[in-house]
Amino acid sequence: MTKQTLSFSRTDSANFFRTLNKRVNKYFKENNIKRTGDWRIWLKTIVMFTMFLAPYFLIMTLNIPGWAQLLLTIVMGIGMAGVGMNVMHDGNHGSFSNKEWVNRLMGSSIYILAGNVYNWQVQHNVLHHTYTNIHGHDEDLEAGRILRFSEHTEWRKHHKFQHYYSILLYGLLTINWAITTDWQQMKRYMKRKLAYGKFPNPVWNWSKLVISKLVYIAIWIIIPLVFFDLAWWKVLLGFFIMHYTAGLILSVVFQLAHVMDEAEMPLPEKDGTMKNTWAIHQLKTTVNFGAKSKIINWFTGGLNHQVEHHIFPNISHVHYGKISEIVKNTAKEFNLPYNEYKTTRKAVIAHFKFLKEMGQRPNTIQA
Repeated sequence: MTKQTLSFSRTDSANFFRTLNKRVNKYFKENNIKRTGDWRIWLKTIVMFTMFLAPYFLIMTLNIPGWAQLLLTIVMGIGMAGVGMNVMHDGNHGSFSNKEWVNRLMGSSIYILAGNVYNWQVQHNVLHHTYTNIHGHDEDLEAGRILRFSEHTEWRKHHKFQHYYSILLYGLLTINWAITTDWQQMKRYMKRKLAYGKFPNPVWNWSKLVISKLVYIAIWIIIPLVFFDLAWWKVLLGFFIMHYTAGLILSVVFQLAHVMDEAEMPLPEKDGTMKNTWAIHQLKTTVNFGAKSKIINWFTGGLNHQVEHHIFPNISHVHYGKISEIVKNTAKEFNLPYNEYKTTRKAVIAHFKFLKEMGQRPNTIQA
């Protein structure tokens, strides 16, 4: 990843963000509601954790047939993704509650999802939300040599088939967190002295990573093997299926928001300046999908309202449905894009069409 310092334009003659921010603030003030979560997010927290953990205890304590165990591990994966999108995400953005200790507690749920708070906050809150879709800065666009998400990425022959094999790789997202990604990220971020807030003590930060990984392995692998009468292959298979289900859901939701033809992937000038202001940059690099679907809105934790989330990351997702009309109308008023797909199905089709395009187009732009 490049270390070039970037700066966004400060020229917004139309004052788009000032106008939008004023209107959103007015909405919360007039309705006398907080920008953080309310009873809805607490209810979802209970539901998601139940989906995630209840099957674990059922498998451990009941003598149920193998097919039922298989289905329960899939339910665990769905619940795992749900906790990540609805609880952990808001917690680490500081939008779950107006109490900081609650946000830290809910954000720490990433440890039982195989992740790490420090790494996630740097990659997501700092790199992704600041430098959205900028090649060499937003790590969400980085997929090694296997996948090509941007025309600024070097093209390789096997990319011609990425719209076929990508879906198989998407499911490996969270299991990579558990095994390799966290170690690589922490080494890289600590070396660059990156942080979301105060830079952590290196010894303590590495210690937390090691301890959390050991506890994670104990909960999901060692305890089922040692204390319960489960075959080792069932434990490992169930662990993999749970992760694959969660990884597949999370990856697809993430990709539909940014790896799309409508989402721009601009490069900075040689001096590191970006053409647009930060807020307008967010409009041009994000895509909404399925905003009218109650199920998608509820399950994805508002990540289908990516435009609203990127402009107002410190507002809880439970409010995105209401403020989306304000954002959409203001963008239209200022003649700015508001990218959205009416249905999730159309967005999924468009994503894989874009992957096919990226796979067959030779690299003509030098990063």
